[in-house]
Amino acid sequence: MAESPRRPSPEAQADQRLTEILRAADSWSREAPTALMPAIRAVCIRLAEMVADQRHYLAPLPEPLESERRAVLTLIADRLRSKQVIEGVETHLKSLEELELRSTGSWAIVATAQTEWITTAIRYLEVCAAELPSGERPDPYWADDVVAGIIASARALIGVDELQARTEARYSGPMKRVAPEDEL
Repeated sequence: MAESPRRPSPEAQADQRLTEILRAADSWSREAPTALMPAIRAVCIRLAEMVADQRHYLAPLPEPLESERRAVLTLIADRLRSKQVIEGVETHLKSLEELELRSTGSWAIVATAQTEWITTAIRYLEVCAAELPSGERPDPYWADDVVAGIIASARALIGVDELQARTEARYSGPMKRVAPEDEL
């Protein structure tokens, strides 16, 4: 019988995903003016934290996979709040928090909450860009692209995709939830 490859520990998986999330933030910052890099990193940290917090609303996997997934997502969410990660972007994170862009459970299950937070993140980046001299501002709609890319990257890196999250929110629990478009 062949030996199964040893899976990395939840800590090692969380560290790897955190590194990839921060690399994605840097990647999304490359095309923007340097002055916007901290704001983009803060938005990436906050949105990745929200994606990781979806762990409470996913359908359970068979054990021991479920325990591992919960541990990894908990570690990712906790590490996204760590001093090493937020260093240098604390003021941006505080500004985002004042705009109500902070992690709550409704991010995972309420589509309107997700839309509001996406809109808030876009507006925040647009305000940061508007403070730059006119010749240094990025193109219109760049913030939309950055936020969409950050969310897609975070979901892919964390392992939660849009369809899965919507399906989980709709069908979790003992009774089927009726989608708003099905209520008519």
